[in-house]
Amino acid sequence: MKQAPIEFHRPAARSAVVRWRTEDVEALFDLPFNELMFRAQSVHREHFNPSEVQLSTLLSIKTGGCPENCAYCPQSVHFDTPVEATALMKLDAVLDAAKRAKEAGATRFCMGAAWRGPKDRDIEKVAELVSGVKALGLETCATLGMLDVGHAETLRDAGLDYYNHNIDSAPDKYADIITTRQFDDRLDTLRKVRGAGVKVCCGGIVGMGESRSQRAALIAELANMEPYPESVPINHLVQVEGTPLHGMDKIDHFEFVRTIAAARITMPDAMVRLSAGRQQMGEAVQALCFLAGANSIFYGDKLLTTGNPDVTADQELLGKLGMRTA
Repeated sequence: MKQAPIEFHRPAARSAVVRWRTEDVEALFDLPFNELMFRAQSVHREHFNPSEVQLSTLLSIKTGGCPENCAYCPQSVHFDTPVEATALMKLDAVLDAAKRAKEAGATRFCMGAAWRGPKDRDIEKVAELVSGVKALGLETCATLGMLDVGHAETLRDAGLDYYNHNIDSAPDKYADIITTRQFDDRLDTLRKVRGAGVKVCCGGIVGMGESRSQRAALIAELANMEPYPESVPINHLVQVEGTPLHGMDKIDHFEFVRTIAAARITMPDAMVRLSAGRQQMGEAVQALCFLAGANSIFYGDKLLTTGNPDVTADQELLGKLGMRTA
């Protein structure tokens, strides 16, 4: 028997304030897998070369000692993990890492610091790092926590292209994951970044015990930002011993791929980044994610404090898939 087409409310024009309701995104998740992949690939091909992938490298420039209690994060002072706190890296060490990343094929260099929010003196030091990396011919990105007034402008003037500040989860899941700040605190920093004219990198983490409806709400929240983020990292939770989420039931791989596809359909112009958790996916699942519309990866053997496929493994995978770097 021929299956009746699944109908859902189609989004309004890009200029509208609300483009996707949570139930609309849920309807995408509920599609037969092949149908969802077809729709995602169709949207992807309208906006990007489906055989190209952008490479970003992420460096922890200040590790550990964070006062926040994000349940997924081994850098929090609230949890007993193997991560040791370090001071902010010096300029020469950061530039050496950036040069190696560029030589390996990365086009964007992201710098992350484990702060609740940087102080003015921290911003001045990071601005120096941004200027140095920018001078190497790389796109620059930073993730430093919540920004105060004027911080985004200082980073912009130093040459920052993107600021990463993930919303992590659906609004109604947020308090289950983090209690040291509010969901609106995240949105406030994103408004500061937009107001300074810096591009936004914002995504979330799946596999934290959320429901499918909450995964759909996460995607809807991102898609309804005005405008939606230019860069959307989708992270698969990496469980670290000592954190509250260690030992949680893992999300099904096909559900993760569905999340990638929903992000692509709802944010057609965004770079959808296959981020943390690739090491535990295997090549076949990563290939499905590319088919679903992912067109960027974090490149290098470490993401802040957790593992990532090494450069050789990524080059081999992209070669098998006939993909090239953007």
